[in-house]
Amino acid sequence: MTLQIAAVVELVVGYALFSLALYKPSRLSKGQKKVVRAPASRWGIVLQTFGFTFAWIYVRPDGFKKSAPELVASMILVAVSVGLTWWAGIHLGKQWRYEAALSEDHELVRTGPYRWIRNPIYLAMLGMTLATLAAWTWWPMGIASLIFFIAGTVVRVRAEERLLAERFGAEFVEYRKKSWAFIPLLW
Repeated sequence: MTLQIAAVVELVVGYALFSLALYKPSRLSKGQKKVVRAPASRWGIVLQTFGFTFAWIYVRPDGFKKSAPELVASMILVAVSVGLTWWAGIHLGKQWRYEAALSEDHELVRTGPYRWIRNPIYLAMLGMTLATLAAWTWWPMGIASLIFFIAGTVVRVRAEERLLAERFGAEFVEYRKKSWAFIPLLW
């Protein structure tokens, strides 16, 4: 039971640190004039929110319990995901946006984790989702969570990448050839 409590406490603290990692980039981006937006990305945000909701929903059978390996995996995923978010936030800086949008002076970031993954914050969000599933969620809710989260992420990635391709053309196409969208070795 102590490991269960520790994993859930780390999970909650991890979500706070995850959010805090994006605080400075969001402040830096506030002064930027958004020139081009991709409204479709809002649907992706809605779907991802459903994914997080299903992950946290408290629906469980009697006697539900998480195993020690699941709890340890959750704790590792939280640490890695929070670290990745901080690293990505530092490199993204003023380019960060909640919804898909480009500013007048938008730059194509290819440093830090962006060297290999075009959307490392989405990868970190997936890590936090998987950590939640491992420490908290009953498996049927976990399946629903992953379906909604991945669908929302695909919508957001496609919307953002359309904007970047239009703005940066061949430079973005070359970058896309050398990096993964958000899940290394898969997409």
